[in-house]
Amino acid sequence: MRKFASLCALAAVFAGPLAFPAAAQDAPSVSLSLRYYDKKIYYLQDESPIRVQIAVSNNSAKLYHFRLADERAFSIDVDVKTLANRAVEPSEVVKRKRASAGRVFFRDIAIEAGESFSFVENLRDYANISAAGDYIVQLRLHPELLDGSGLGRQNTLAGGAEAQGSGASILLSNRLPLHIKATPLIGDDGLPLALDVETNAVIVREKLPPDQVIDWTLGARQKTQWEKFFLYLDVEKMIVRDGARQRQWRGESEEGRQRMLADYRGELQKSTIDGDVSSIPLDWTTERTSYNRNEGTVVVLERFKTGNYIERKRFTYYLEKEDGYWRIVDYVVVNLGTE
Repeated sequence: MRKFASLCALAAVFAGPLAFPAAAQDAPSVSLSLRYYDKKIYYLQDESPIRVQIAVSNNSAKLYHFRLADERAFSIDVDVKTLANRAVEPSEVVKRKRASAGRVFFRDIAIEAGESFSFVENLRDYANISAAGDYIVQLRLHPELLDGSGLGRQNTLAGGAEAQGSGASILLSNRLPLHIKATPLIGDDGLPLALDVETNAVIVREKLPPDQVIDWTLGARQKTQWEKFFLYLDVEKMIVRDGARQRQWRGESEEGRQRMLADYRGELQKSTIDGDVSSIPLDWTTERTSYNRNEGTVVVLERFKTGNYIERKRFTYYLEKEDGYWRIVDYVVVNLGTE
């Protein structure tokens, strides 16, 4: 009887690993995360992008490979649903791309153990959001791409990928809540009023003196409150500070100028343009303020945390008064070294 029990125990030990498929054991532990790239108030009628950052993280000890199409519609599926679980139709752009019979160009992405790869996409390019309300957004990443019908190609393309260690499992992201407002509030000047993301209250421009305008702007940047940051920034005049952009501005139509304004705001938030003024200050001290009826100058000593050092820079902000409000139109900066 004891011999029979021992044999059963040995059988259980050897049978244990066979209870799980080998592919599941060897598959790398990879996660797909989704978050807002520059969260703000989104409107139904507004064409400004809803940017999200998509990150693929390799949490295993193995190298992870996947294919990323140049046309992202062949790599990712965006699933947008209402709170009543009704699916939102894909955008017409996505439908046309997937219906095309052309070749799909892609890159092979390799992620080392413990590293991530991320890219930014606009949700409006993928989903036809035609009504205001609350939605839930979730993404699927197809490591072996999608075919024109929107179905994965894992069965036909997995051979080489498996040899590289990528696996063919579709990655599913976290769920991201999305709120779309019906119509922006319009101010007396005919422009949409800015809303505070935290309180959802209208941010009202006040008749502040030049030094307080700078304090407001720097404080908003320190807290990454872009709606407040842009409130006293004359974006149009900041654009035409550069000679090349000024010539482009003069040659653009009204639609083109609006696109330039939106692009400048986006680039400023990503610090790819005018990086000095969009950097996050550690603290600041106003050294000198001077102004007359329509023009003002504020000199500020700002400190920035850079690695193990503190950088010191002296900013001179130029402001102009229009309709009773002071707004920043230009700036110059002098680097003072580190401390």
